[in-house]
Amino acid sequence: MGFSVALSGLTAASKDLQVTGNNIANANSTGFKLSRAEFADVMNGTSSTTAGSGAAVTEVAQQFDQGNIENTNNVLDMAISGNGFFALGDKATSDSPGTYTRNGAFQLDKNGYMITDDGLFLMGYKPNSDNVKDGFKQAAFTSLKVDTSLGLPKATSSRITSINLDVRETPPTVTPFDLANSKSYNATTTSTIYDSQGKSHLLSSYFVKDSTANSWTSYTYLDNRGINVDGSVTAVGVNPTTMTVTFDTVGKLSNVYATGGAVPSPGVNSFDYPAINMTSIDATTTVNSLPLKLDFDSSTQLSALFTVSKVEQDGLPTGEFTGLEISELGEVIARYSNGSTKPIAQVALASFTSNQALNKIGGSNWQESAGSGAVVFGVAGGNNLGTIASQSLENSNVDLSQQLVHLIIAQQAYQASSQSITTEKTLMQTILNA
Repeated sequence: MGFSVALSGLTAASKDLQVTGNNIANANSTGFKLSRAEFADVMNGTSSTTAGSGAAVTEVAQQFDQGNIENTNNVLDMAISGNGFFALGDKATSDSPGTYTRNGAFQLDKNGYMITDDGLFLMGYKPNSDNVKDGFKQAAFTSLKVDTSLGLPKATSSRITSINLDVRETPPTVTPFDLANSKSYNATTTSTIYDSQGKSHLLSSYFVKDSTANSWTSYTYLDNRGINVDGSVTAVGVNPTTMTVTFDTVGKLSNVYATGGAVPSPGVNSFDYPAINMTSIDATTTVNSLPLKLDFDSSTQLSALFTVSKVEQDGLPTGEFTGLEISELGEVIARYSNGSTKPIAQVALASFTSNQALNKIGGSNWQESAGSGAVVFGVAGGNNLGTIASQSLENSNVDLSQQLVHLIIAQQAYQASSQSITTEKTLMQTILNA
């Protein structure tokens, strides 16, 4: 019986050494979680005088303490700060995850999919639209694929201009208005806008002081073609119909309206042009008509030189893919050279009732087990899940100093059990030789 007791000690200590050695070997494995061998005594019988039958390893328990998060400057790297696992599919067309990991060292395959080192596909949720604010479809999984195509252009729908028109100006002596003659107008401002194919056009506003106090006439030109207030385009050399811009007695913008039309109540700061036929502007292209709002915002008429304090427009040219951004909520966003962004997907995270009961399958990966409880999916920052740190990786949670000390303890236990066998052998030889 003594041999079996000592042998159980050897077996237990050997398992402890194996577990500790595995921890030490994986001290630099990204997302690795250390384990510990847990022991219990073995009893045959229930008497208070029973000596015991040795020891047994009851479990190799995984420890899911947070590992240190290290910055990598690689945008594809992600680390989970808190609870949760990245959800992985075994192929690009997988409709649900089957593998889970804390190792966020992702890379792109030849088709643009985000994969792990062992070729598993990171899974997430598709966006509801091209706007992050519209959220993501958390009812269906998709493999994350980085779209490096061109950023789509956006036609300008509004131009906001804040200017000051000098109240000291007088009506021009040269009439009628001629955009080619600077003496026929008092001020002008030009900005770039874009059509539905991303082609740029020059939008110019010319201002002529009226004989009426606090009143100005504005002419609008697009690529030097006059734009009438009804949105139609004039022939070359023909002046367009105009807008009237008025101010109150303290120089604050009062109204903007079609010259000769009904005067609105004070406070109308913009004018809406109906759809402008862009083919009339540029016969070499066929693009969508352009509805356009000219907003004069907080423009003034003060005793100061003509100035332009703000010019903004909401159109975009065609853009090239410049990179990715990943938010702490796992929103993967593509950025383009034209300043636009487009959501690609939101990273899916998984959680379990018992992380320790997950099946280890290598590669810092786990799979669901009967003891872990059913997987619960969500996104970073919600449903008791941690947040995501982009351009970072979670290091192994192995403390080398602690493991080396434990290695010594496990070695001593092994040697002590060996000594028990040696002693038992000596006793048996003594009895046999008696």
